[in-house]
Amino acid sequence: MSYAATAGNSLAPVTAAPNVLALQRALVWLVGASVAIVFIEPSPYELATLAATVVFFATGLRMRLVFMPLLLLLFLVNVGYTISAVAVFDRPGVPNWIATSWYMAVTVILFAMIISEDTTARLDMLRRGLIVGAMIAALAGIAGYFNLIPGGRDLLTLYDRARGTFKDPNVLGAFLILPALFTLQSVVSDKFGKSLRSAIAFGIISLAILLSFSRAAWGQLIVTSAFTLALMVLTSRSQAQRSRIIVIALVTAVLAAALVAVLLSFDSIAQLFKERASLDQSYDEGRFGRFGRHILGAEMALGLPFGIGPLQFTRYFPEDTHNSYLNAFMSGGWLSGVCYPALVFVTVLTGFRYVFVRVPWQPAYLAIFAAVLGTVGESFIIDTDHWRHFWMMLGTMWGMFVAAERWKAKSNSALITPQRKPTSPP
Repeated sequence: MSYAATAGNSLAPVTAAPNVLALQRALVWLVGASVAIVFIEPSPYELATLAATVVFFATGLRMRLVFMPLLLLLFLVNVGYTISAVAVFDRPGVPNWIATSWYMAVTVILFAMIISEDTTARLDMLRRGLIVGAMIAALAGIAGYFNLIPGGRDLLTLYDRARGTFKDPNVLGAFLILPALFTLQSVVSDKFGKSLRSAIAFGIISLAILLSFSRAAWGQLIVTSAFTLALMVLTSRSQAQRSRIIVIALVTAVLAAALVAVLLSFDSIAQLFKERASLDQSYDEGRFGRFGRHILGAEMALGLPFGIGPLQFTRYFPEDTHNSYLNAFMSGGWLSGVCYPALVFVTVLTGFRYVFVRVPWQPAYLAIFAAVLGTVGESFIIDTDHWRHFWMMLGTMWGMFVAAERWKAKSNSALITPQRKPTSPP
């Protein structure tokens, strides 16, 4: 709370009293930390977002006209889901699935409104909270995998893969990507002491991603790290800073390769790694494999304007869609099938417009944008449409869009407003 009270502010519209600002920022930290603990329902994240909603609306949170396109797309996506669910509403899990979808939509709007004001401080608190939550989830997953907690392996692992405080190892790996990028940014840009602490945190998070044995998370970590570092080089203000980023990035890559080599010396890890790294998994291949289902499902969706309803894909195929865009068509018909990709790709395309805008929160923007891009790509091979951290990032992106526009307008106004010359006394 003491840090929250003194954290840097940005953009003048925030006029709350210092103790209210401290409470608001502390709640943002709490939401960021709690999103890592979701193996129970209702999860701490649900409780934290509920508390944040009440406090922020009670202390002056504002809906802006600029968020109406976002609100409309979220509304239409969930209307499609709800209409398609009518015929199957009595089947197990469907009411809860619909409720969760509407709830996720609310969190997007909530984060967009929250981050659009007091942006620098709130993003910093969110970053800190996410790193704390990631360390908890990562350490839990590592402890479970190596059986460091008596009786904890069954709780913290699944199919001999680390899942930590999540229900699924794939979701653990995906969640850890953004905190990993935050710590990597600190490693290549902060002073030695903080950089060293961040390097340790990055190593722990990366180890947990490796032990989740999620191929998508492995790919995301490599690609989004390279993308983030490339953007940091392109947006750096000095040659010295660019050189430091490149050198430390190369050293980090060498150390990461050495860590992987050491881990692969353990037979149990090497065997599962070889199995997971293979591209010819049985559930990926064949007519009803992952990619075969994508083709068959797409053909099926073209003739079903109202879809088949949520959670019904396995009534026709051996497994789930494992493609969020196809799932939107199947679960919500053409309405959701069009509006969901529109929401995602409008966000991505808009995101590229602000990469080089020199706002005070630019480093956080680059990391979040890279993580969003990674998740959008992963959505082609796995169902991400109920991942809490994905919707958090999506809402945060829209909040940063609005804040960046206000920042640019404020900067331009300061440049074109003529300075008043002092008048000499008569």
